[in-house]
Amino acid sequence: MSAAESLMQGLLHSAWAVLLCGPVLVAAVAATVFVVRRRSLAPSDSAAERTDQLFWDLFLGSCVALPALIVPALVSPLAGLVLAGAAAASGIAAHRATPKFLARRAARTEERQRIAAHQEARLKHDEILLRWRRYELDPACGIDYPALTDVRLPETSALIKSMRAADQLRTAAHKGYPDAVGSLAASLAAAERAAGIPAGLPAEQAGRG
Repeated sequence: MSAAESLMQGLLHSAWAVLLCGPVLVAAVAATVFVVRRRSLAPSDSAAERTDQLFWDLFLGSCVALPALIVPALVSPLAGLVLAGAAAASGIAAHRATPKFLARRAARTEERQRIAAHQEARLKHDEILLRWRRYELDPACGIDYPALTDVRLPETSALIKSMRAADQLRTAAHKGYPDAVGSLAASLAAAERAAGIPAGLPAEQAGRG
């Protein structure tokens, strides 16, 4: 076999080794670095627990990465060199990209939670407004509990202010809207107590009380 043929055969073996083992090696290194980096950025209960997790992450990653690197290197040193470079590049890329990926994922999770909290607050807000309108529109409530519509009273004045604040934040879909609805519920409860309405009594029954 001539030197040219030996060279071509060596290059062919190297190419096959890179094609077959490269994706496995790159994926194993990137996944291992990602998991280790994610654990390092996340809070941990104790140093011993973090050390134990780090050991198993590195052990499992090595079980996949090392054979994918060593076997091709034994077949072709050139393939081993190329794969080592690819593994190093994937590890560096995963190390740099992990914080950004985690930040984006946390932002998406926070946004979903904000939307869910806003929708829940809208339902609660509607219930509060319905309860308030009964006090405002029911003549029996107006006669029996005039304090609920008397803005000169501190509790009723605070209720009206809370109602306006919640209405404004609801229109703007503000992240503070759930807290504003919670304040509105507390203000309504305080106004009801000041008016002498028993806690938990439905508005329609309060009008007949």
